[in-house]
Amino acid sequence: MSKYKAPALEKGLDILEYLSEKGIPQTQTEIAHGLDKSPNEIYRMLACLEDRKYIDKTSTGQYALSMKMYQLSHRHSPVKGLVRSAKRHMDDLAHKTNQSCHLSILHYGDLLVIAQSESPGAVSLSIKVGSLFPLLQTSSGKVLVAFEKEQKRNHILETSDYYNKQDKNFKKHFLADIDTIQKNGYHLTSSELTVGVTDIAVPIMGMGNEVLCVLAISSLNPITRKQDNNILIEELRKTAVKINAELT
Repeated sequence: MSKYKAPALEKGLDILEYLSEKGIPQTQTEIAHGLDKSPNEIYRMLACLEDRKYIDKTSTGQYALSMKMYQLSHRHSPVKGLVRSAKRHMDDLAHKTNQSCHLSILHYGDLLVIAQSESPGAVSLSIKVGSLFPLLQTSSGKVLVAFEKEQKRNHILETSDYYNKQDKNFKKHFLADIDTIQKNGYHLTSSELTVGVTDIAVPIMGMGNEVLCVLAISSLNPITRKQDNNILIEELRKTAVKINAELT
């Protein structure tokens, strides 16, 4: 730890990190409680951060991160660094399995594909980089939700139009599915969006045991031979470990 202290800066960073961790708007009292400080201790810092547009204050008096953090981060995009770290391992995976693979992140309630490695085989399924998919109807999206921290996961579900339109039976089975994904560490299922496709997805975790992205293989179901999905799961897991090592 540095011998040089900057209490005001540290307090401001603590607030930004706390709001980022929570993922949903927080009151001044909630923030103070979460940081083990009194509301008066953080009042001026909240006002300063709001004035500099790092946080926004809602009509109900809660605070949330503004788009400024997003804009600043994309001047030196962490997504580019993530893709750079993952790409060669994804290329190796595609060649080992003879299947295309892709990397996805959470993007404003949807699933965004940020990288893909093509299969060297004559026939494979290609997922276009930049494509957006409904989060809760994809294998990768369900893995992201499964490995999010509970509060953020609940917020994703509460604000999902798709989820809120479903009946109690659907929600019960969906939540059970999420629990199983978390226990198994992967998700294997037939695609809900494309007939004849099997999706397998695994999480890539970052610091603080937070899910950064999901690595997945979407393969066409072969007719003339049986595909060993256990091999694909194992190779996906190995590749996820290699990517994680690049990031930590």
